[in-house]
This record gives sequence, structure tokens and C-alpha cells, in this order.
Amino acid sequence: MPKKQLICAEHIVVNFGEQKVLDFDRFYVYEGEKIGLVGVNGAGKTTLLSVMSAQNPLTEGTVTLNGEPVWENQKVLGHICFSRELSPNVMGNSNNMKVKEYLKAASYYYPNWDASMAEELVEKFELDSKQRIAKLSKGMLSMVAIIVALASKADFTFLDEPVAGLDVVMRDYFYRKLLDEYTKTGRTFVVSTHIIEEAADIFEEVIMIKNGELLLKENTENLLERAYQVSGREDVVDEAVQGFKTHHAEKTGRSKTVTILLKEGQELPQGYDVTIQKLNLQNLFVALCGMED
Repeated sequence: MPKKQLICAEHIVVNFGEQKVLDFDRFYVYEGEKIGLVGVNGAGKTTLLSVMSAQNPLTEGTVTLNGEPVWENQKVLGHICFSRELSPNVMGNSNNMKVKEYLKAASYYYPNWDASMAEELVEKFELDSKQRIAKLSKGMLSMVAIIVALASKADFTFLDEPVAGLDVVMRDYFYRKLLDEYTKTGRTFVVSTHIIEEAADIFEEVIMIKNGELLLKENTENLLERAYQVSGREDVVDEAVQGFKTHHAEKTGRSKTVTILLKEGQELPQGYDVTIQKLNLQNLFVALCGMED
């Protein structure tokens, strides 16, 4: 079997001035993965995707694709697309481009650009290709970013909040189109999103980051199989969860609720007068990344 392509980020640090915004020891993205990237605002999601696609420099560390550095290496960058949320206020000369001109310019960056797919998506999204980027609504800007991402045909495709401003019908269409493209091509997709439950339903893997650090990268189904909430009288809960790493303790009167993530070989507490419930991805995200009481 041919060896799978691999993006490897090692010992990466990104500082903005004196502020450290990203600090990962080691991080891999493999060919054929569908990944939901989640974290609160400011956690470092956009920065992570930026350095992995060489749109922003590292302060320390390396990012490679199949062993070759991605920074200023057009040979490998043609295999990576990072389509971020567009903002006319920061797009410079692109601000005055028409949609069709912007897509034409994007096509020069990607050797496998699919012009017919771009045209199909422009029609499906009911975009006016002659309209200028500066005149587009937030939802329309998201549509343009999605078109670039999907039509790029890049082996590794990163999207930053692609459904921002889209209604539920268009979000559903986007995810169906992404899944169809994944099924046909096996491309890798990493999509940052605040709509957590859609990530659970769509993506096989989930990445959680907090304060610029990697909390986990794991198969979504496997992760949820070991995530539980334990609740009951405070002293009983404390006794029941001894030996477990707990998260997000909440107290109400004499009652207490904590979240636990089972480790390999661990079993759920037995013989205690507590309630144990499985967690969905959104509640687990709140427990691991939310504000502390």
C-alpha cells in the first residue's frame, strides 16, 4: 500500500509580540481525515491553521508535508488550501475584485483547481459572479471561501468557520457537499467551527485546543464513549470519582456534578448512589474548555 501523506507540526510556538498564542509539542494530520477543530474564541484555532498552511510564520518549530517544510515551498503548498473567513476590511486589493475575478485569481494557486465545481457552487449559492467582494454580505463571503476550499481540490483543505453567516439550509448543503467530496476523493478536511454538534455528526476526528495548547486529538466516537457526567450528593460524588481525573465541577447546595474521561482500563464507578450520564460533544467541550466557576 502507498504510504499516506502526512502533515507534521513539531515543537511549534507562535508569539504575537510578548504574548504566546500557540504552544504544541507534536501534532499530526493524516491523509483521509475529517477533523472538527473546536476551541473558544482566542484559543488559537485560526493561528494553528495559518501556520500549518504557511500563511503565518512560526516563532519556533517546524511544519512539514511528507518531510518537506511548508514555509515558502510552493512544491508542497499546492497540496494545501487554507480558506479563511473573508473580510472586505482587510483584503487589500482583493476588496475591489468581482467574485469571478477573485475565483480566477485563486485558481492560479492550486494546480488541481476544478473550474466546473466552482461554477456549480456559484450557481448553487445563487451568487452574482459580477458583484464585488466589498459588496457581499457575511454569508456570501462565507460562500466564496467555501467555493475556494472545495474547488481547490487540495489534498489537505483547512476551513476556518466556513458556515459563519449561513442559514441552516446552506449549512446542510455545505456539509453534504463536503462529505460527498471526501467520499469521492479521500481529501483531508480540517474545519474549525463553533457549532459543536455539527462537528460531532460530520467529523470522524475532533481536535480541542485551549489557551493555545492541544487538549486532545481523537476519534469522535471513541472520545464520547469515555466521557461521562457524575452527579449526586457532594460527598458521595467525591468518593465515587476518587482515582479519576475530573473536570468542570459544579456545586448546587449539597449536590455536585463533575465530568470524567475514562482512561484505558478504567471502569465506571460502581456501588455509589450517584447518577452517571454520557455526554454529547458540546457538553464535553464546555466541561474541558469552558469557563471555570
